[in-house]
Amino acid sequence: MTGIINVVQSPLFAKQKKKLTKRQITQLDKAVRIIIANPETGTPKAGDLKGVLVYKFRIERNQILLAYEIVESTMYLYTFGVHENFYKSLKQYQTSSRKKHCAE
Repeated sequence: MTGIINVVQSPLFAKQKKKLTKRQITQLDKAVRIIIANPETGTPKAGDLKGVLVYKFRIERNQILLAYEIVESTMYLYTFGVHENFYKSLKQYQTSSRKKHCAE
């Protein structure tokens, strides 16, 4: 696998990131840098989420899941959050974004 050249945040990811404190953003950015250094660090998902990887890390005392996908040399950051309803909201986001791309 080639190195990551581009990092693209989904609108959902950017919106969630805006709600964080500076300290939390620093921890999130550290997790993203870890993924860039080793893109296959996350756990690959199956089924509807095939191709998506999830990296687990901590912000303060909470375990956070970060969903991303690597396509060629681009990393797409989809969403992050605690485990509760994480996969359900990720699946909804992916379904809605695919519908938008198909409509265009």
